[in-house]
Amino acid sequence: MNVRRRIAAVVAVPVLSLGTASCGFDAPTDQIYNPAVGVSDQTGEVDVLNVLIVSAEDGSGTLVASFANNDIENDDALSGVTGEAAEVQVEGDTEIPAAGYLNLSDGSLQVTGEGVTPGATVGLTFEFERAEPITLQAPVVEQSSEGPYADVPVS
Repeated sequence: MNVRRRIAAVVAVPVLSLGTASCGFDAPTDQIYNPAVGVSDQTGEVDVLNVLIVSAEDGSGTLVASFANNDIENDDALSGVTGEAAEVQVEGDTEIPAAGYLNLSDGSLQVTGEGVTPGATVGLTFEFERAEPITLQAPVVEQSSEGPYADVPVS
């Protein structure tokens, strides 16, 4: 009987340890995954989410982005956006409430410049009233009559 128990233990230990082999601080479930075309940065007081430029013609487009304020006490606001090889005009309300969210896909952020062509990326720096600036490489996608960007107003 002791021999059978020892054999069972010798077989069970390696089999049971396989289930926990991939656990740890770098497990895939702990990694940030963005299933969208846009790029994100979640390292600051304001998360900049799913940033991309929708373009109907070379040289101009609409910047689409969402912002989540991680500060639960203080409001923040997008104070400006600067770009490499592109100029960004910010219009409308850009306040991000404390522990709140702002989605700008309504044409509030217009982008112009030679670098704004579908398939390219444009370096953009987002500046806030309170939070530190965040710089990203935003992909430029082509607007079509159908698909996820058909309703985005472009100039």
